[in-house]
Amino acid sequence: MNARTSNPVKTIVLYAALLAFAVLFIYPFLIQISTSFKTDPDAANNPLSLVPNPFTAQVWQRIFGQTGDASVPVTTWVRNSVLITIVVTAARVFLDSLAGYALSRLHFRGRKAVFAGLLAVMAVPGVALLIPKFLMVNYLGIYDTYTAMILPLVVDAAGVFIMKQFFDSVPVSIEEAARMDGASIFRTFWSVVLPMAKPALITLTILSFQGSWNEFSHFLVVTRGTPEHQTLVTGLASMTSGQLGAGTQYPLKLGTALLTTIPVALLFFALQRYFIRGANEGGVKG
Repeated sequence: MNARTSNPVKTIVLYAALLAFAVLFIYPFLIQISTSFKTDPDAANNPLSLVPNPFTAQVWQRIFGQTGDASVPVTTWVRNSVLITIVVTAARVFLDSLAGYALSRLHFRGRKAVFAGLLAVMAVPGVALLIPKFLMVNYLGIYDTYTAMILPLVVDAAGVFIMKQFFDSVPVSIEEAARMDGASIFRTFWSVVLPMAKPALITLTILSFQGSWNEFSHFLVVTRGTPEHQTLVTGLASMTSGQLGAGTQYPLKLGTALLTTIPVALLFFALQRYFIRGANEGGVKG
């Protein structure tokens, strides 16, 4: 009984400390939400207030094109971000899986050299590849197009590495029955091995979605920065730098930033249980 009577005090102190840290971390996000419903003068005069005075949804009406003001084309940025993210994510998951399976299962001349090259690419800082990317897309004649924004991102070394490591952990015996039944290599990959790769596929999907949605430097290099080819991230950067209107525009900026944050957060929270359990799945079922 004595131990039980002393534990509640420690528990209360512990939870109070956790609550304080939680408030500390979540407060900026709450400011972001509340500021998006403020007017420009209220946001400038009371930047840390969580209560808009007056409350207005004009920023969100402007973001979704309900006010007729096209000076900040957020709807175009959203459309570009969604299009590019969906295409890049789908292509990465499929192509990285194919490449990872080939490196794991197919025995061809130069396989070790290809894998070594893959590791070397992963070690190269992304900023070092910006100039080669610009020269390549310019040489191919696709500069300032959706093709230039999408094509260099459809395969990434980290994704191939993740899938290869997972396929290496799958026993070869699982595929033997399919091959004895006459299944081709691709059929075995698609129908037998890939369904077992759900943990790795979910991990790759989250990383690919987050990477392509938040991509900035690549889009900055392969486009002229015109609004028709801007995404939410590059558009928000141009708005923050003052290129799209005078004044602080805090509500518009934070509303756009909130719109940029929501999809990645929703995807992660929707798939986090699979993401966490991923390492425990796969293998032979008796």
